[in-house]
Amino acid sequence: MQRRLRSLAPRAPGVVVAVVDADGVREQAAIGWADFAQTIEATPSTPWPWFSMTKVFTVTTAMRMALRGDIDLDEPVAKHVPAVRRLWPASWAARITARHLMSHSSGIANPIPLRWIRRPTEPAPDVDALAERRLLEHRRLRFAPGKRARYTNLGTLVLGALLQRLSKTPFQTLVRREVLEPLGMSRTGFDLPNDAAVGHHPRWNPMRLIVPQWVVGPSRGPWLTTRPYLVDGPPYGGLVGPLEDLVRFVRMHLRDGELDGARVITPASAVAMRTIATLGRPFDLGLGWFRPSKSRRADPPFVEHLGSGPGFLNVMRLYPTRGLGVVVLGNATSYDVDAIAALAVE
Repeated sequence: MQRRLRSLAPRAPGVVVAVVDADGVREQAAIGWADFAQTIEATPSTPWPWFSMTKVFTVTTAMRMALRGDIDLDEPVAKHVPAVRRLWPASWAARITARHLMSHSSGIANPIPLRWIRRPTEPAPDVDALAERRLLEHRRLRFAPGKRARYTNLGTLVLGALLQRLSKTPFQTLVRREVLEPLGMSRTGFDLPNDAAVGHHPRWNPMRLIVPQWVVGPSRGPWLTTRPYLVDGPPYGGLVGPLEDLVRFVRMHLRDGELDGARVITPASAVAMRTIATLGRPFDLGLGWFRPSKSRRADPPFVEHLGSGPGFLNVMRLYPTRGLGVVVLGNATSYDVDAIAALAVE
């Protein structure tokens, strides 16, 4: 795998990948640098920002709460998140449920979140307050809930606010308690460790003009490095951790909700999450997991979730019919992550 990985990611400073099954890690490889300038090697224990892969953790938390009766996935959200009542049209907003939020079928807008970031030394905004502020900035719904699926970071932020209100627990604490701790993911959290991978962005890519300029770091060869940053919205993109932890989460889903004797969700819940129920563009959605609409006829079929931000591109993918999963973490804004994930079934 090491040789194939080098041939598929020649332009990424660093990439780590693991192929897993229900019993453990089948193959694992790491190439390049976590920090190109400091010549610090990328390894399976290097902390990495996960960005939108966090959404599957948020939905897993919701499913776990639903099993205890702490949340009704089909109850209107506006009952608990008042800002939803101010969306328009009001008749559509009144119908939005947690299930709609989990499947990206709520109709809530998806404003580009490239500037929704902060320095690691700055405190995280309260999830509930942040959701309210962003909803009031983007009040118009794109379609009636349940009619179709359109990916939305803001919708998952609202889901996080709902979980926080119902549990009366800060969202970050809730995810640690419900998912990270049962799975023994002790090095994963919502803070950025000093040894985390450094992002690398193509020097002339115009995205550098869109992000806050304090994010743009020194140039190194063809790259602009990114200064350390965190995502403002923990529910849709806040987790940071190493490959070694993330494979435990993927294995739990391959094992239908259980790992090392810890039952996180039921088999029925795990299957429901990875079952594609709503077609959309560019993704067809299950609950948390999705499939690119261009891959509807993929053989073997798969579900996945990407995670990207300035300087990074990641994916975690399940091949349920093969009983395989794969995790890819890379510190470049763009490289052939799909081809690397497909190594799992070569």
